[in-house]
Amino acid sequence: MNRSDVPNDQAWLRPGAFVDSDHPAVVAFARETCVGLDDDAARATALFRAVRERLRYDPYTVSTDPDEARASTLLERERAWCVPKAVLLCAALRAVGIPARLGFADVKNHLASEKLVRRLGTDLFVWHGYVEMKIADRIVKASPAFNSSLCAKFGVPVLDLDGRNDAMLHAFDGEGRRHMEYVAERGTYDDLPHAEIFATFAALYGGPRSHEKERDDAFDG
Repeated sequence: MNRSDVPNDQAWLRPGAFVDSDHPAVVAFARETCVGLDDDAARATALFRAVRERLRYDPYTVSTDPDEARASTLLERERAWCVPKAVLLCAALRAVGIPARLGFADVKNHLASEKLVRRLGTDLFVWHGYVEMKIADRIVKASPAFNSSLCAKFGVPVLDLDGRNDAMLHAFDGEGRRHMEYVAERGTYDDLPHAEIFATFAALYGGPRSHEKERDDAFDG
């Protein structure tokens, strides 16, 4: 498996089956986003914002189809959940020479809709995806999951990246209500552990289900 436990620039820059950073569409997206930017912190910030806003966060787009989790495919989509958005950011960073890998954690979303919690049978959302990147010999973590319009609707501060400090999901919303609680880390990977993620989903939440008729705009994971 592609588990990554120590910093390794070569592994963090190598294209993967899902983090297909050498795909022409990914390369074009990354380079166009970074035009005129001359340092890694600025490039990372621009790519983070581009991925955060390009794909509207939608937890009901979860699909067992591996193609739907590839960075190059995501550039053809308008919506995605946290894991594919992390995959796209990771690939875009690598495409401009910034070492990056995927990280995963189990979280409790205290603002999740009651509907989704009832359906899943738990408020624990496993395998939340984020990105670790190496900038100026410092490891920075970032989650591009929630786009700014969604944050504004629900009163949650928009996550931003400055290239120096972590940009992980907020513990509280703008009114002081509990939001995201990180429960357990699942480690870091050079590429997406797709089969492992969906095996866990099946064991915890049951088999694949269609959510197309259930979409709402709540923070659901």
